[in-house]
Amino acid sequence: MQDLSKYVPPARPEFQQRQGRYARLERLRAHLHADELFRAYDGAQELWQFLPYGPFISAAAYHRFLRGFEAGEDPVFYAIRDMARGQVMGVASYLRIAPEKGSIELGHICLGPALQKSPAATEAFFMMMSWAFEAGYRRFEWKCDARNIPSRRAAQRLGLSYEGVFRQDNIVKGKNRDTAWFAAIDAEYPALKEAFTAWLLPQNFDATGRQIERLSDLTGLVRVARDPALGS
Repeated sequence: MQDLSKYVPPARPEFQQRQGRYARLERLRAHLHADELFRAYDGAQELWQFLPYGPFISAAAYHRFLRGFEAGEDPVFYAIRDMARGQVMGVASYLRIAPEKGSIELGHICLGPALQKSPAATEAFFMMMSWAFEAGYRRFEWKCDARNIPSRRAAQRLGLSYEGVFRQDNIVKGKNRDTAWFAAIDAEYPALKEAFTAWLLPQNFDATGRQIERLSDLTGLVRVARDPALGS
């Protein structure tokens, strides 16, 4: 049994920026990011299907909504800037932050269509994961509506192991939510870091930007459990 008698709780996420090759995380500020994000989401009503808020009828309405999260300690939101385009095109947050037990979750993810399935989005998620484990967190979680198959697939692709479905876990927008759980733990992080580092190398993409080696093939060597809803 692991001895945690000398465990020191990690710091809460307070960094303002993290810079990568394809993406930059910027602590969310409504006056800096709301208009650009609203444009990135324009016309993509499906983005809000599984979130407990939205869609928003105007940039002003979205600005007011974001202001409510700016100073909060949980969740802590970051805007995702695609460096190739120079634009902020999505958000993600840390939530259910529990330093005393070393657990932190990635959630409130909302990516504009142009950011989805891009190296910038993948790198942004990896930067959030890497900060958490390198700060000393023991467990990095991802939870989503069990009906949200793209989210379940994304969690598994990132190397998070399937841990089950909590039935009737919540009520969201007047509908029942069963919640699918995924997580990685600190012992798995070195291998996950190696997988992401290899995948994000420029030489892993051809002249059209298409990946040569799939991230899921690399992280699949680390996962301890596969999501049965995703097939073989």
